[in-house]
Amino acid sequence: MAQTIELETDRLRLRQWQEGDFGPFAEMNADPRVMEFFPAALSRAGSDALAQRCHSLIAERGWGLWATELKSTGEFVGFAGLHIPSPEFPFSPCVEVGWRLAFRFWGRGYATEGGRAALYVAFRLLNEKEVISFTSVGNVRSRGVMERLGMRAAGLFDHPNVPEETELRQHCLYRLPVRDYDAQQPPAPGARPPALRLPVSRR
Repeated sequence: MAQTIELETDRLRLRQWQEGDFGPFAEMNADPRVMEFFPAALSRAGSDALAQRCHSLIAERGWGLWATELKSTGEFVGFAGLHIPSPEFPFSPCVEVGWRLAFRFWGRGYATEGGRAALYVAFRLLNEKEVISFTSVGNVRSRGVMERLGMRAAGLFDHPNVPEETELRQHCLYRLPVRDYDAQQPPAPGARPPALRLPVSRR
C-alpha cells in the first residue's frame, strides 16, 4: 500500500475516508440538487459503495478523491481530488480533477479551493503532463469551477455510461496542460499556490 497523501488549504482538509463520512455522504448523494446532472440519485448502498471505492483507491495509490472537511469545524463537506477515468472514455488514459459538495456548502469557493490543492498533487507530486475534467453541458456551476482552475474547454463528447435517451449524455471536456498550470503559479522556485500548505504523508 502506498503512503497516503493528505492536504490542507486555508479552509479545507483533504484526507482519507472515515466511517463517519458515509452517513453525510449518503445524504448528499440523495439530494436532487446535488445530483441534478447525474442520471439518478444514489441509494444508501450505492453511496456507501462509492465511498468505499474512494477509500480503497487512496489506500492503493496514495491519492484519489479525498474526503473533504472544514478545518474550522471538522464538518464533512464532500469530496475533491483526482481520479483515473475508465478506459472507454475517448480521451483516456488521463487523470481527472473532480469534486462533489453538499448543497449547503455551495457558493463559498470550496470546490475551487479543493481543486487547486488536487492540481498541485497532480503536477508537483505525480508529475502529470495534463489534467482533465468533464461535466454535463448544462452544469454551468461546475464548468465555472473548471474555468477558475485555469482549464480550457476542449470539445464535447457523449458520456459512455449515461443512457442515450437522456439529455445529460452530452458532456464538455476541459483540459489543463502542465505548461498552462506552470504559467499560473508564482515564479519563485518551490513556490506553492498561496492557499496550499505542505502535504502530509502517512501510512
